[in-house]
Amino acid sequence: MHLHKFEKIWLAFGIITLLVFLGIVGVTAFAQGQTPAGGLDIIDPEKVDTTAPFDKPGVRKINDNTYEVVIKAMTYGYEPSEIQVPAGKEIIFTVTSKDVVHSFTIPNTKVNMMVVPGRISHKSYTFEKPGTYLTLCNEYCGTGHHFMYTEIEVVEE
Repeated sequence: MHLHKFEKIWLAFGIITLLVFLGIVGVTAFAQGQTPAGGLDIIDPEKVDTTAPFDKPGVRKINDNTYEVVIKAMTYGYEPSEIQVPAGKEIIFTVTSKDVVHSFTIPNTKVNMMVVPGRISHKSYTFEKPGTYLTLCNEYCGTGHHFMYTEIEVVEE
């Protein structure tokens, strides 16, 4: 098969452009720490209230630099409704849903998870500055969806 000179040029241009595009997307994704919310952990949605760690939702200290926040999403709310974590420490969010698909999103951070019944979602994040951070559900879950939010208070340790 013989390719004309201009066909070779355009073919090379297209391949180079594709490689540059994929390289830029890949480098920026890794540089900004964007990774999929992980885990294929499963849970029986009907037994969330009696299954550890969701039987006692809230904040627990794992070690000096790491805290876990266990959260249950349910119709129009999150449990616990009040969350307080220290600034500058790694916070691991462990979230599941009792009823329908929700999301767990903290605007202006890289925390954005789908919360699916029967699955446990994990995401870690370090809040550098103290303050109050809004947490929203971005997945329509019914007529009271707009009431589904909570706040995370980040304090100096």
